[in-house]
Amino acid sequence: MGKQFFDNMLYGGDYNPEQWPRDIWDEDMRIFKKASINTATINVFSWAKLQPSENEYDFSELDEIIDMLTKEDYTIILGTSTAALPAWMARQYPDVNRVDFEGRKHRHGHRHNHCPNSPSFQGFAKKLVNKLAERYGNHPNVKVWHISNEYSGECYCDNCAKAFRVWVKDKYQTLDAVNEAWNMNFWGHTLYSFDDITPPNYLGDGISDTAAAFAGLSIDYRRFNSDSLLNNFKLEKQEIRRFDKETPVTTNLMGAYKSLDYFKWAKEMDFVSWDSYPSHQTPLSHTAMNHDLMRGLKDGQSFMLMEQTPSQQNWQPYNALKRPGKMRAQSYQTIAHGADTIQFFQLRRSKGATEKFHGAVIEHVGHENTRVFREVAELGKELEQLGDALIGAETPAKVGILFDWDNYWALEYTSGPTVDLRYVEQIQNYYDACYNQQVPVDMIHMDTDFEKYDVILAPVLYMVKEGISEKIEQYVENGGTFVTTFMSGIVDQSDNVHLGGYPGPLRDVLGIWVEEIDALAPEQRNQVVMKKGQLNQEKYDCRMVCDLLHTEGAEVVAEYGTDFYKGMPVITKNNFGAGEAWYVGTVPEQKLLDELIGKLLKAKGIQGFEHLPAGVEIASRKKGENEFYFLMNHTEENKTVETDFEGYKDLLTGNQVTREMKLNPFDVKILLKNN
Repeated sequence: MGKQFFDNMLYGGDYNPEQWPRDIWDEDMRIFKKASINTATINVFSWAKLQPSENEYDFSELDEIIDMLTKEDYTIILGTSTAALPAWMARQYPDVNRVDFEGRKHRHGHRHNHCPNSPSFQGFAKKLVNKLAERYGNHPNVKVWHISNEYSGECYCDNCAKAFRVWVKDKYQTLDAVNEAWNMNFWGHTLYSFDDITPPNYLGDGISDTAAAFAGLSIDYRRFNSDSLLNNFKLEKQEIRRFDKETPVTTNLMGAYKSLDYFKWAKEMDFVSWDSYPSHQTPLSHTAMNHDLMRGLKDGQSFMLMEQTPSQQNWQPYNALKRPGKMRAQSYQTIAHGADTIQFFQLRRSKGATEKFHGAVIEHVGHENTRVFREVAELGKELEQLGDALIGAETPAKVGILFDWDNYWALEYTSGPTVDLRYVEQIQNYYDACYNQQVPVDMIHMDTDFEKYDVILAPVLYMVKEGISEKIEQYVENGGTFVTTFMSGIVDQSDNVHLGGYPGPLRDVLGIWVEEIDALAPEQRNQVVMKKGQLNQEKYDCRMVCDLLHTEGAEVVAEYGTDFYKGMPVITKNNFGAGEAWYVGTVPEQKLLDELIGKLLKAKGIQGFEHLPAGVEIASRKKGENEFYFLMNHTEENKTVETDFEGYKDLLTGNQVTREMKLNPFDVKILLKNN
């Protein structure tokens, strides 16, 4: 059983009473109680109130807020307030303000706006968190520390440049090693001193977020920036631990957010929390993959949903209302994929500024007689009834999908073969092949124990770092099934090509050699022609990238159907030890991937739930001897599902279910086998 941090399902969200008159607070408590809300995240953006000047601190209002919540027996998630700077700090200590990619020095404004390498910021943040931890570290109702908020962004100021030089010297030791790693002989960019190193922004060797003159330099700056912000998190955590040795510490992440290496961050967090904001048209599988990624950051440990909206968002192009029942279904999808909490941004809707039209439990009307509140209250009662039944439950996955931020950065910096190639999109294609068959998946990282999985999918494994090819070979030799694709095995950790032919260090395990890589324009297609009996049909479309490859022991499973490379291999299988290594040399239509991955899963005895109606999802979590199955209808239509769950009990209604089940719009059932 997974680690259990809470005794029940936490239900609540971001609460900002400091933005409201005192008489509103009591009304909030009355209304929240009707919704079975039991937790509040407070003090996230209160630095300006807590420290009105350099040498003045005022905790009186926060004391009052905490006393009120304690009286109501709330679980308190206490923010450290460091996500937005006080105006006096930005004015008196300008080094706290960032310099952006264009080289512009920022002034006070927005949030997530500090320079991570500013000595002034670090000093003030350390003092504030020290005082908060000393004051509230042993408070019985403070159950979680929430450091900062949604860490993000980059800085290219002089302080960052100095810190980057130290980071580079620590990593490479010598200037010769730096020149070699970044291939600085190209364009005559040889470095003669560590002082020659400058951040790769628009004033230097940066081109854009997805282009760089020297990718090795830009990738290292991304690593450095991620480490710099992580050091801010660690600094605050260290101050908390001076006074509070046990209360879990977290910060809210943002799914497949590009700028930060979340696998590295997760090692410093007691548990992962994240903010889920799918748009009105986000595919179900995309939301599911983000949940699975967050669960995978700590090798399957349950996560905290820190934020979702009860209804609409304010910052997307089209902020549609969630249709009646959709919020509930989305909440249970989150739990089904590993959450132990459901929380909202926000509990009371702000009266002004940019988030005034962001949904909330209490709307601007100020009372509970709203559709949104009724849905929140209904869900709250259900979660209260579930108690701790699902807390700490795990996902029984035998399929792992490799996700790696170094690859994310490197693939999207590389100049070629096509501007349309995006890392997360390619990962999503292979995730969808599992999701479409409702097979549980773990999102895994380079340090994961591969032997836990029967099948590992590693799309666009562009950067193969030291020791990874050996780990893959061992996994396949021991009987594992490994699948990778075009643009794999190309470069090392500094974005220098593995010489000797693609796919470099993966060449032996895959049994192929890639000679050329063709890029197709968006309107162009080729064909994948399957060998007889491989899949359900003979021909499928493919697009974007086509590898021209030769076999070196691998079996040809499919060939190209058109162009001058018609008849050349495009999908191969290589028997290696007791296992198989597969290579897909193009971007095939999703139908081919569904059938191919389905075939590999069945060969390993991995069963999902095929032939479900569109918009119906089945997921499971296991706790001890109990395995819970979530049946969710994510549509506004009635659906009928036939399963093997006859006689199981629906925990939400207490009723036994039949083999054929009718699901109402946005219906949810949580099924447990009667013992």
